[in-house]
Amino acid sequence: MLDTAILWSWAEFAVRWLHVITGIAWIGSSFYFIALDLGLRKAPDMPHGATGEEWQVHGGGFYHVQKYMVAPDRMPEHLVWFKWESYATWLSGFAMLVLVYYLGADLFLVDPTVLNMPIWLGILISLASLTIGWLAYDRICKSKFGDDNTRLMLLLYVILVVMAWGYTHIFTGRAALLHLGAFTATIMTANVFFIIIPNQKIVVDDLKAGRVPDAKYGKIAKQRSTHNNYLTLPVLFLMLSNHYPLAFASKWNWLIASLVFLMGVTIRHYFNTLHASEYPKKGPKWTWAATVLLFLAIVWLSMAPLYGDDEGWEETALTPSQQRFVESEHFADAFDIVQGNCSMCHTPEPGWPGIVVPPRGVKLVTESDVARHAEQIYLQAGVTHAMPPGSANMMEPADRMVLVAWYRAATGG
Repeated sequence: MLDTAILWSWAEFAVRWLHVITGIAWIGSSFYFIALDLGLRKAPDMPHGATGEEWQVHGGGFYHVQKYMVAPDRMPEHLVWFKWESYATWLSGFAMLVLVYYLGADLFLVDPTVLNMPIWLGILISLASLTIGWLAYDRICKSKFGDDNTRLMLLLYVILVVMAWGYTHIFTGRAALLHLGAFTATIMTANVFFIIIPNQKIVVDDLKAGRVPDAKYGKIAKQRSTHNNYLTLPVLFLMLSNHYPLAFASKWNWLIASLVFLMGVTIRHYFNTLHASEYPKKGPKWTWAATVLLFLAIVWLSMAPLYGDDEGWEETALTPSQQRFVESEHFADAFDIVQGNCSMCHTPEPGWPGIVVPPRGVKLVTESDVARHAEQIYLQAGVTHAMPPGSANMMEPADRMVLVAWYRAATGG
């Protein structure tokens, strides 16, 4: 008999793994080319049109790389494009968004204590924000305002802060930070798909036709690539934040996310300056001090009361699909087992030493809490022995069988 919950969990794992793999490929190539571009130096014997070169050593061999600011005199026979890393990262990330936050919207996307709205509206707001965000950003970049890159990046930061505040007043804290990461990642991938690659193709077409390419296309692509460079690290933080309630469940989660973008700037500024410096290469040490101070500010903000400390911990309405778990014949036994084995940590004020917030923001205090997290309980403490963890594991095999029987009876499995 097929267990859809287990199959669905493995599908989510597979897509998440794909997302991580493609993300590594994209970020790796992006960081490499930024470092390469900043490290290029002029040499007296460079070919016509070349603006810089660099010698590198890796894997036992030497590499001689030269850059043409516009294009070489003739089209090379073999030209390698770097684009699918970006596309595959976004597509797999969007698939994760659908699997976790759209199909599991009643648990992970919509929180009635934040904003009481139907699931379809939450999904629509999610999709619209990603689309409108890119359109607005692109329009600003192409305007006269976008001619000054420093001014443009300051405005972009303000927009990100506003989006952080807005998301945290619409979605669950977990979904809010994830969406801010998706909002930023969509801009980054759209930069590659709509601007960087098309501009490079224009240059290639000009070369094939014997025309001299216009340098403006390279300049535009360089601006968008620089934006992507500074946005990468914050996106990684936001994508990982769903594992850490101290980041996403804090009362000041939107401000924490705003400071994370500044940390991304300070860290990348250090490495960008390092790569651009002459030998011996040095970077500005103050950036690390600034990064540490920003991180300490984030830690301090995370100590503010969590959402729900003062409200929202009472019984809340369940959807029909969740109500079936309460009505199951095994629910009373399952609820007692969860209370006896899980509530020490999954409560507003965890009693386990070293745990200050409910792990992953999951609370299992009321009957509605247990019903709402039925599938997670089934997978984490029924089918597998992932929970309770370590020395806290006092759950008997018979209790796990009760949890399995409860879930399967409710789902007809």
